Amino acid sequence: MNIQTIENSEELKNHISALIAIEPRFAAAYEQVGVPNLRHNAGGFKQLMRAMVGQQLSVTAAASIWQRLVDANLTNPQKITEATDEALREQGLSKQKTRYVRSLVEHNIDFAILETMSNETVIKTLTAVTGIGRWTAEMYLLFSLKRADVLAVDDLAIKVAAMTLLDLPERPTPKLLNNLTQDWSPHRSAASLLLWSYYGSLRNKTAIPL
Repeated sequence: MNIQTIENSEELKNHISALIAIEPRFAAAYEQVGVPNLRHNAGGFKQLMRAMVGQQLSVTAAASIWQRLVDANLTNPQKITEATDEALREQGLSKQKTRYVRSLVEHNIDFAILETMSNETVIKTLTAVTGIGRWTAEMYLLFSLKRADVLAVDDLAIKVAAMTLLDLPERPTPKLLNNLTQDWSPHRSAASLLLWSYYGSLRNKTAIPL
């Protein structure tokens, strides 16, 4: 199995060039936004836990709750296992998110092995955890595992940007977007990054997920 990653901006530029050769309409977006920031992170338990904590919250609220958990030393599996639900809720976690975090602990994911798995196997492994959907798993593939061929078809910003870029009559469904972009493989992570940046320029704001 050949696992392709994007390690740096130079490699991203190469993927963008290949993508434009396949779909020339990306040239205008690239000219407008330049080379997107890769925004790689270290991944692992804390990265996924932080993603869970931040679901359906504002950036400010999510950061505040996460900092409280860090200060209380409640961001590693052992400490979470030892803590009561009440102790987690005191730091701002809802009852539902407490359940999510405990599910993450119980699944005891070997994060090093994820690096050797195919994209779909990683998604299957991560979404087995209560509270992790496909979108979160795809963000982990893109930003933590640096995978080169991930298009987040469920992402609202990507759907809106693709509608504009591809001159579609309406916002595409995930299924349609997936079908329309098969030819972009294996450069779909470059497409995701460009589409987020393009959406940001259309809306004059940052669209890439934190």
